[in-house]
Amino acid sequence: MKTLTYIVKRLLLCVLILFGVSIIIYGLARMMPVDFVDQQFASALAQGTMQESDVDRIKELYGLNMPDAYLDIKPDASSVKEIASLTFRKNTKKDTYGRVEKGYLSEEEWYAGEYASGDYRITLEAMQKNESGAYTAGSYKIEKILSSEIAVTEEGEGGETEGEDDRGFTFVDRTESLEEGEYSVVREGDALPRISFNPSGRATYTAGTKYSVATFWDKVGSLFMGYFNWLFNLLKGDMGMSFKYKSPVGEVIMKNMGISFAIAFVATILQFAIAIPLGVKAATNQYGFIDYTVTVLTMIGISLPTFFLGALVIRVFAVKLKWFPVSGIKGSLPMNASWFAVFGDILWHMVLPMFVLVILSIGSLMRYTRTNTLEVLNSDYIRTARAKGLSEKSVVYKHAFRNTMIPLVTMMAGILPSLFGGAMITETVFSIPGIGKLAYDALLVADVPFIMGYNMFLAIMTVLGTLLSDLMYAVVDPRVKLTK
Repeated sequence: MKTLTYIVKRLLLCVLILFGVSIIIYGLARMMPVDFVDQQFASALAQGTMQESDVDRIKELYGLNMPDAYLDIKPDASSVKEIASLTFRKNTKKDTYGRVEKGYLSEEEWYAGEYASGDYRITLEAMQKNESGAYTAGSYKIEKILSSEIAVTEEGEGGETEGEDDRGFTFVDRTESLEEGEYSVVREGDALPRISFNPSGRATYTAGTKYSVATFWDKVGSLFMGYFNWLFNLLKGDMGMSFKYKSPVGEVIMKNMGISFAIAFVATILQFAIAIPLGVKAATNQYGFIDYTVTVLTMIGISLPTFFLGALVIRVFAVKLKWFPVSGIKGSLPMNASWFAVFGDILWHMVLPMFVLVILSIGSLMRYTRTNTLEVLNSDYIRTARAKGLSEKSVVYKHAFRNTMIPLVTMMAGILPSLFGGAMITETVFSIPGIGKLAYDALLVADVPFIMGYNMFLAIMTVLGTLLSDLMYAVVDPRVKLTK
């Protein structure tokens, strides 16, 4: 019961930690250049597969639309009862209002667009000029949004250009129509004009308009709204829609995590299978030939950058010797190839990436094991075991080895995220379509939803790894009590 209580307390602490991490992740993602988002959808806008209003709604969803100015519409009490007390708002720009004041943009054109207030929306279609140059009445619609979701549009006429996906996003809303009809702009002196609504079969009424510049607190509120929108969706299991991959972030992670997990899992097993025996051997032969040799080789491995070692092994073993493929996870096999042939081909492609991961990781683990083993071998109980006449093999592997493993349990906190998070640099060098490479490609184009979802996924794995590490202490060392 006490152990269960401890686990529950740790889980509650994990939730608090993840909440803090989520704030940091959102803050860092929000500091990325927002114009990257506009660039991401520029092709879809040009192709007509996406509307400017869709881009604005996506920015608003993730708190990326730092407000500049507002244009408000407040209908009179004679309108639909549900919206009589609501103020509808759309974002605009200060320079746009300046163009209206200078006469470069008509008020009729400026007022067109979507105005939102909670689940309600007013859409004003652009008014048209007649032959005399005057604007005729435009149509409007008042709706209640019952549900809304992001859908991926079809590719434009140009299809994919230079490997880029030209598809865009659109919001599929399930709405209830409350009122439709025509509207016009009514000027009353120098004040901002009013909007006159003429619903079919109902009395005409007006709505007041207001222009205001966004204040500091408006901008702060936009950040908070974006964060909590993302957080509440995350709690529902919705990490958002990836800008780059045009799919839900969770779906992209789950779909591409398998290859990263397979590589990291095998590399981790080899890392422990090689590094721990080497560390113990080096400790038992301190300052001997084996100790110096292993130390020099492992220090070389620690010092080599991932991209350099990856490029080096590709150059030697793939380009010069042609023993292994240069990149990718599988080659060109016939359609009727057996599963054994496919598996063997994938395994052959994975040799170099796993070699790089193992070489780069065994150094630090070996040195850690060596240091812990030396510390244990100098303990009083080890001297006592030797004084009893036990063989050196029995002393090292029966008495010292278990206590040597206690500090290594700490490393379990980092194993879990490394297994599922992918090796970003290694996967990029070898062009492996794992989750690490996808995260790197998403970072280059400021794919904010994917970056936030991916980092939150790693944070969850890290916290769970830390919890498992604490629990494993009690398994490895009976002296550790979880209830204390």
